Amino acid sequence: MRIKIGEKLPNSELFYLDQNNDVKKINVSDLCKGKTIIIGMPGAFTKTCSTLHLPGYIKNYELATKKGITKIICIAVNDPNVMKAWGENQNAGSKIFMAGDPFLKFTKAIGAEVDKSEKGLGIRSNRYTMLVENGEVKKVEEEKETATCELSSAESFLKSI
Repeated sequence: MRIKIGEKLPNSELFYLDQNNDVKKINVSDLCKGKTIIIGMPGAFTKTCSTLHLPGYIKNYELATKKGITKIICIAVNDPNVMKAWGENQNAGSKIFMAGDPFLKFTKAIGAEVDKSEKGLGIRSNRYTMLVENGEVKKVEEEKETATCELSSAESFLKSI
């Protein structure tokens, strides 16, 4: 991962579906006003993402807010339709903002892309969690392998901030 503590997030657009199921674009810097946690995942409905990473942040939402987190953003290399369906499947509700990075612009800009072609997934995001304040990275934890969720898990990350 190229982005480091103290650096500003890149000016990149993410995609999501609004309440009317219309596709919307939003700049990541506009999303990150205040104290925010960004969780980056390889892909919606994948094993570790769906059993550990995303559910951990849903379950620990109240703890995150007690620690001053104003928004939790889940970014995966998927289109906004898939991200909305995954959020609904996981009962993310309003706790997690589900954003797609289908063209990997944000993922590549922070240096989190990983080639999973041998597993039939193509280029994806590595698994990470970062704490961002007003667009500046304050803390980042990246897993060495996308199948693991230890450093970036809600339990571990929230304990460390």
